[in-house]
Amino acid sequence: MAFFKKLIRNIKNRDDDDDDDTVTVRGVKKPKYYGTVVPYPDFNASSDASVLEDAIKTKGVDEDVIISVLAKRTNDQRQKIKVVYETSAGEKLSEALKSSLRSDLEDVSLALLMTPAVFDAHLLRKATKHWGTNEKVLVEVLATRTNEQIEEIKRVFKEEYNVELEEVIKDETSGDFTKALLAMLEAKRSVCTDVDMDLAVKDAEALYAAGENCSGTDVSAFIDILTTRSGPQLSKTFQHYKLISDNSLPVALGLELKGDIEDCLVDIVKACWNIPAFFAERLHEAMKGHGTCEETLIRILVSRSEVDLKKILVQYRLMYDVTLQDDIVRDTEGHYRDILVALCGPV
Repeated sequence: MAFFKKLIRNIKNRDDDDDDDTVTVRGVKKPKYYGTVVPYPDFNASSDASVLEDAIKTKGVDEDVIISVLAKRTNDQRQKIKVVYETSAGEKLSEALKSSLRSDLEDVSLALLMTPAVFDAHLLRKATKHWGTNEKVLVEVLATRTNEQIEEIKRVFKEEYNVELEEVIKDETSGDFTKALLAMLEAKRSVCTDVDMDLAVKDAEALYAAGENCSGTDVSAFIDILTTRSGPQLSKTFQHYKLISDNSLPVALGLELKGDIEDCLVDIVKACWNIPAFFAERLHEAMKGHGTCEETLIRILVSRSEVDLKKILVQYRLMYDVTLQDDIVRDTEGHYRDILVALCGPV
């Protein structure tokens, strides 16, 4: 598994990471911010709405101005701009952009106008709506969102599409893959940051007994442990698994399982081990070889720009010895390239 080889060689393990992910504000510890899009200083929704209206209605459309506003405002600020724009211009900003922009730039711009939960619901609906299901997107979204985010996605999905997300998953997927997705949708992953060493040993032994050390595979044991334990807890479990088996857990999964459920559980392992590295790998794959998967670039850069894109940029450089921005510039062009680079923040 190339991903894990790169992780071991280039990326600090959780145990070796002495960096404190908190900052003290007025005596209170708060999580550090690792987004690349930060609140625009002296923000004025009316001014931005007016600037966008002029840029959209000018002859030829001023894409540079549109990019400078959308990519340099937080999602909360964009929501305020949307409200003012509709009041002053008499039409929705999304509709105005649809009629004035084209192709990938249009897709990024419309994605930036959605709230995070609406965007995630949109991604999941798109992944299940057309002919064939995009399993990778389903797993990516559900394996990397918090319990609270998953609950909000389910609420918004029902509101937007008038159907329960769980019912769509049941209709569009099958077998153990369905069970794994539904387990993630239950949003029962532990949020405890303390590691229970006894539980890590017990879980590693249970996973070994459910796979390599028995005839057949008890997939339910893998699903239960991988979808309910915290990231730090699972990291210890993965380490102990290697001590009792000749294989790492991802290799064991490849030996014991095949198809969607193998890919699903391996991706869950990757995400639990290191979410920024998981996304760095996805971005690299999107630009590797001939052609570029624009949907992947848009999906990840938009959804992580106010979460952990700074960390993803660091991991990308460590894993591939090139900056993400350099690869984007090489693989994309025009205003679409410019807005993606802008979302990555200052170099």
